[in-house]
Amino acid sequence: MNIFGIDPGTARVGWACITCEKTDIRVLSYGCITTNPPDTQEKRLWLIYHTILELLKRFKPAIVSVEDLFFATNATTAIAVGQSRGVILLAASESGLPVVSYTPLAVKRTITGSGTAQKVQMQRMVARILKLKEIPKPDDAADALAIALTHAYSYKMKEKVL
Repeated sequence: MNIFGIDPGTARVGWACITCEKTDIRVLSYGCITTNPPDTQEKRLWLIYHTILELLKRFKPAIVSVEDLFFATNATTAIAVGQSRGVILLAASESGLPVVSYTPLAVKRTITGSGTAQKVQMQRMVARILKLKEIPKPDDAADALAIALTHAYSYKMKEKVL
């Protein structure tokens, strides 16, 4: 089963596709969609939407795993990232794919065992779990891999319970 993970943003959107076959989890690909800050918000959202659509067509995942938003102070940033998340959800829906969401806390707990893990701890664990020679770059792509892995582990746990 292919799982497509997304770390939503406006300037950068991390994406990753992993495949899970029983106990084997492998990386298919990962990267980052980078938008141009001087462009209008509409143009940036258009780029995110169409790039996600193309990636979903290319990798044919069974499910899309997206990080939930969490912002304590900056409402402007929260709105912009929420708009990005909205076009990502639209692209998944248009592709006929189910979407699951995980909070940053759930991702940290799943990957490191601690909800208070630092970013570098997360990145090291992602590289270790996926047997990568180095930490995935940029950070947004590493986060997307962590989000995809979170669903892989959640899916496997549900499979064992059912």
